[in-house]
Amino acid sequence: MNNWRDKLFVTLQYLVPQHSLSRLVGMLARSEVPWIKTTFINLFMKRFGIDLSEAQIEDADQFPSFNAFFTRALKADARPLEASGDNEIACPADGAVSQLGAIRANQIFQAKGHDYSLYDLLGGDSALASEFTNGQFATIYLSPRDYHRVHMPFTGTLRETRYVPGDLFSVNEATANGVPNLFARNERLVCIFDTEQGPMAVILVGAMIVAGIETVFSGQVTPLPKQVVTTDYLRTASITLQKGDELGRFLLGSTVVMLFPEGKAGFADNLKAGSQVQVLGKLGAYAH
Repeated sequence: MNNWRDKLFVTLQYLVPQHSLSRLVGMLARSEVPWIKTTFINLFMKRFGIDLSEAQIEDADQFPSFNAFFTRALKADARPLEASGDNEIACPADGAVSQLGAIRANQIFQAKGHDYSLYDLLGGDSALASEFTNGQFATIYLSPRDYHRVHMPFTGTLRETRYVPGDLFSVNEATANGVPNLFARNERLVCIFDTEQGPMAVILVGAMIVAGIETVFSGQVTPLPKQVVTTDYLRTASITLQKGDELGRFLLGSTVVMLFPEGKAGFADNLKAGSQVQVLGKLGAYAH
């Protein structure tokens, strides 16, 4: 960690009641009481310099709640699908690259001095973890000012989801540098898709004061009982999402982790930790 402020920030997160605080903020964020939602929206816009010119609703007063403001839809032409080639992989979210690259056996790089395991990230399923051993990963951090809907990197049919309970640490750079196994210990929803190139995992990771995670196929999925909950979508209704389709959204900001099998995917040469990315831009491509 860079300095004493980062160390204090991480230490405080161990001490505060993470879930209770997050649920309280979530309750306020859902409120449609005019003075509550207006106060939250105005403070947030001023603190993070939010620009609504790309949003479908440009007047902050027209949002019914803070959540509606935070998960605001963009205008149809705001994020064109740049990764339009048959084998190109689209970026799932606005934000910054936290890390990306090769999965070393079953270890994923988090930050200097910190790796975490596929097995832990995927909620303790060794068979599922084996599908991505020695594959590729990309971790995208969504800052509070970013667009907070998550879109499909590649066309796929939903095989299953795994809700994995956990902590709610912040997922910014300071915490990634200071909390071991961060993405494998925070609450998360693992979405496994089958694509023409093999399996693909899109993992929505919760964080401090993230009031919930929603998907287009199941609605809000957190909070749930404090155990791993697996939903087999192949046994229910077939759900296929096209590249660029909305997959879900965060009710306050967080992180998306993507996993690809061995020898299948590669990332654009200009991307590295800290690179700014936009949803539907070209993240990488599958090998021909």
